[in-house]
Amino acid sequence: PCDVRLTETASLKVEEAALTGESVPVEKDAKSALAEKVPLGDRVNMAYMGTTVVYGRGQGLAVATGMDTEMGRIAGLLADAGEGTTPLQERLNSLGKVLGSVTLAICAIVFLTGVVKGEHTGAYLLDMFLVAVSLAVAAIPEGLPAVVTIVLALGMQRMVAKNAIVKKLHAVETLGSTTVICTDKTGTLTQNKMAAVALWAGGKMYQVSGSAYTGDGSIVLGEEPKDAAAVPELKLTLMAAALCNDAKVTNVEGQGELVGDPTEGALLGLAAKGNFISDDLKQDFPRVAEVPFDSRRKLMSTVHPASDGSYLVMTKGAPDVVLGRSQYLLLDGREVELTPELVEEIEGQNAFLAKKALRVLALAYRRLPALPPQANMGAVEEELVFLGLAGLKDPLREETKPAVQECRQAGIRTVMITGDHPTTAYAIGQELGLTDGAGVLTGSELDELTPAEFVEKVKTVNVYARVAPEHKSAIVQALQEQGHIVAVTGDGVNDAPALKQADIGVAMGITGTDVAKGAADMILTDDNFASIVHAVEEGRVIYTNIRKFVYFLLSCNVGEVLIVFLAQLLSLPLPLLPVHLLWLNMLTDAFPALALGVEQAEPGIMDRSPRSPQESLLDKKMQIGIAVQSIALTVAVLG
Repeated sequence: PCDVRLTETASLKVEEAALTGESVPVEKDAKSALAEKVPLGDRVNMAYMGTTVVYGRGQGLAVATGMDTEMGRIAGLLADAGEGTTPLQERLNSLGKVLGSVTLAICAIVFLTGVVKGEHTGAYLLDMFLVAVSLAVAAIPEGLPAVVTIVLALGMQRMVAKNAIVKKLHAVETLGSTTVICTDKTGTLTQNKMAAVALWAGGKMYQVSGSAYTGDGSIVLGEEPKDAAAVPELKLTLMAAALCNDAKVTNVEGQGELVGDPTEGALLGLAAKGNFISDDLKQDFPRVAEVPFDSRRKLMSTVHPASDGSYLVMTKGAPDVVLGRSQYLLLDGREVELTPELVEEIEGQNAFLAKKALRVLALAYRRLPALPPQANMGAVEEELVFLGLAGLKDPLREETKPAVQECRQAGIRTVMITGDHPTTAYAIGQELGLTDGAGVLTGSELDELTPAEFVEKVKTVNVYARVAPEHKSAIVQALQEQGHIVAVTGDGVNDAPALKQADIGVAMGITGTDVAKGAADMILTDDNFASIVHAVEEGRVIYTNIRKFVYFLLSCNVGEVLIVFLAQLLSLPLPLLPVHLLWLNMLTDAFPALALGVEQAEPGIMDRSPRSPQESLLDKKMQIGIAVQSIALTVAVLG
């Protein structure tokens, strides 16, 4: 359990998603010399406590343990983050202070008026004292805390059905006040799976859709689905994707679960969409030799016997490296020589896919008349026939785009904060309409800003990349200081300080770490951004209902106070004795208010802008309504 400075690496890949948010395992290189200030996700000569080796091997020196590690530093940030009061708590506290002050003043006036105007006997003074105390009891809606608690608890129960488990009662209503949602990218907006979305083969660009690792989906050219077995270029490309592969997809409760590298899993899914199943192919074309992946060569090759007695070499790797080792291109079923024009076209297609923030892999093959000796196996990766380019990415969840649009419609700003690469973050932000011409800010750029510049940037920038945990907390704090109610989503250890800092922290239930879940106020059981939007709607419904029953309670209670107060001032017989006041309170304070608290959502509740954090629980319209109804009650009783 320590952070390690790597001294030796051999094709080492480390999964750092929990620490940095990077969706793809990071290739490590012990010989890399880095600048003094490098973002955590780019420190390729370091390995960190809490991360997982997924490929290769390495050796290093321990440079930090315990609280000095990156994990320990995050734990320290978590301890420093404090919790504030919620908007509802602040409004109810404010209402309580006003009610308490006004009620005590009226009770004192009623008691003193009775003493001045009436007899000075002990029995009379006791009666007046009881009237004053009863008036105080009648004026204060003592059923309010119980009703608020019950309504919030029922809201928690409804949220469970919408895949949201609320750990803290106040979080239910706070969501309804949210003005900004700061969300992680990997696993929240995206699927946290690599999937093939584009394929260039035989001079044509195919679109790939469907699930990441299974055959659910299709390969289409324009609008026309293609039968891969009938197109030689597609057939051999998909065979190479399935055979030159060490990953495996297993069926777990009807879902495809990957064992191995996510990039290789995406290639298995691509092949399966053309009906080339890895397990079936490996029976027909067993692997007899291989040249394992090496981070310096950036290639992997496998050798398989063919039915005609020859051997097939299947190769995958970085496009520039594969292209440099290729002499031919498979085009219209024929192997044609790679001319400078064809090389330029392939390079152009590679650049086109890379600009869309796709991870691009090249696939190639070669036929051998005989199997070379093991000592000369590296020579099989020469004179290759170039097959195609596969574009991979961590795709958006189907529900993400409509959910972000619904947030925009509801006046809620969505901010994406990720540890992933800026190009990837920008592409996802652009796809969701978050960039708005403001571009992407990285953690290193944030470090260069003055406090005043930082505050100004936070007002406009919606996409942040390569950020450290302290950057996330600083962004959330800056938004809060601008008067926003901020919800933060996250799943990794690196998200925990921001989850704690936020007005409401939302952790992922499936991919979330225990640290993130412990720091959060709410857990999403489906890891879906759309569930947050549903929870926001539920929070708005709850707040609207709380306002309704507060309005009802105060209308009744203020009327009772006015009746007794004016009767005393006008020297009229008291229409309501202490026992009457207490009986009315018992009947009106709980059950009718509770009925109002469980009303259904009003139409268009998500079309309204978020309420201002400074807004009173009772607006002017409601205050006028309370006054009119109280006066009407008083006139009806005393008139």
